[in-house]
Amino acid sequence: MTEVIQFNMPDVGDSKDFEVIEIMVSVGDKVCVEQSLITVESEKASMEVPSTVEGIVRSIIVKIGDKISENSPILSLEVETINDLNVSNNSFIDSKSKYKPSKHSDEILENSNSYTQNITIPNEDISVYASPSIRKLARDLGIDISLVIGTGKKGRILREDINKFIRNKLLKDSSNNLNKSSYNVPSIDFSKFGDINIKALSRIGKISASKLHSNWVNIPHVTNNDEADITDLELFRKKINEENSNEGNNTKLTLLPFIVKAVISSLKKFKNINSSLDGDNIVLKNYYNIGIAVDTDHGLVVPVIRNADKKGLFELSADIVSLSKKARSGSLLPAEMQGGCFSISSLGGIGGTSFTPIINAPEVAILGISKAFIKPIWDGKQFIPKLIMPISLSYDHRVIDGALAARFNVYLCNLLNDFRRVFL
Repeated sequence: MTEVIQFNMPDVGDSKDFEVIEIMVSVGDKVCVEQSLITVESEKASMEVPSTVEGIVRSIIVKIGDKISENSPILSLEVETINDLNVSNNSFIDSKSKYKPSKHSDEILENSNSYTQNITIPNEDISVYASPSIRKLARDLGIDISLVIGTGKKGRILREDINKFIRNKLLKDSSNNLNKSSYNVPSIDFSKFGDINIKALSRIGKISASKLHSNWVNIPHVTNNDEADITDLELFRKKINEENSNEGNNTKLTLLPFIVKAVISSLKKFKNINSSLDGDNIVLKNYYNIGIAVDTDHGLVVPVIRNADKKGLFELSADIVSLSKKARSGSLLPAEMQGGCFSISSLGGIGGTSFTPIINAPEVAILGISKAFIKPIWDGKQFIPKLIMPISLSYDHRVIDGALAARFNVYLCNLLNDFRRVFL
């Protein structure tokens, strides 16, 4: 025999009010035990409400957006009945109904009652919108669900989002798996060699380490070194600062704003260097946002000067000072570290004659500046002392070849040698 029963919302603990955000069955569907019927959402989490009986859906009482609570009717099911079956403990259905249990129904009823009365949300997932089945899928696959971007209503994570996350992870892992054993560092107990102290990496240090490693492994780096004669430029810079001081203006220009200006002129000349690689395409950029590497107590960060081509030397100087202060105080906004076209890393205040800066992907080049020094230059008649600044251009060899990199450096050095060329 068959009977139509009413399926009610179970008791799920402290939460009283739920919003129906998904109906997972239709009229006429045959449902099995533990098959999800609807998805509801409270202020704390979302979850699926499973069936505890087999049957056929005859009507759906709720609709998306409805507010329901314990014992609210959800739908009606046509089920097979068996005489003298006591189901008074099943809060999902009318306590007077009789239904045909499926195989292992006693075990299922016990599990389902336990499930509905003991729902807990892990602390790390409390802000994640996902149903229990999706959470279980993520756990079974070893995925941190907080890293998955949901595309459902209110950012709810769907099965398709899990699948997309896995595909992207596999693609990334395959690109990173370039003879992994060649750069894995073995675990060593250094304490057996002597006294040690262990210091944890800072949050910025961890992020920087991961990104630098990825960029170094995935980008074919080549570095072109050159020397720029900045003798006249340095005299010009000092003269400007002296004039400002005499006028009561304490703003002092460093060499960096001049380098930024010269770099922008060079990028306009060699457009492929102001680009990014996107699959089989090169994205040529018509804007000039310049990243400035800043050394902080917490690690290296690269804030970005936006629309640097539209700013004068003093505006660039003010931006550099402001962004550097924010970087060192840890108050940079994410937007202030995004959208860069080309980066500059200056060690001129410390020392060194050359180095290989690591490209800041998705950029395709980065300029390193080393400490300027006096070098005797032969002018055909005699040696003349000149102030020489070493520059190092690291570039992505997939986009930039050696000849283009050399031309860029030569052009940049000529601009720094005679800064008037910047304004041509």
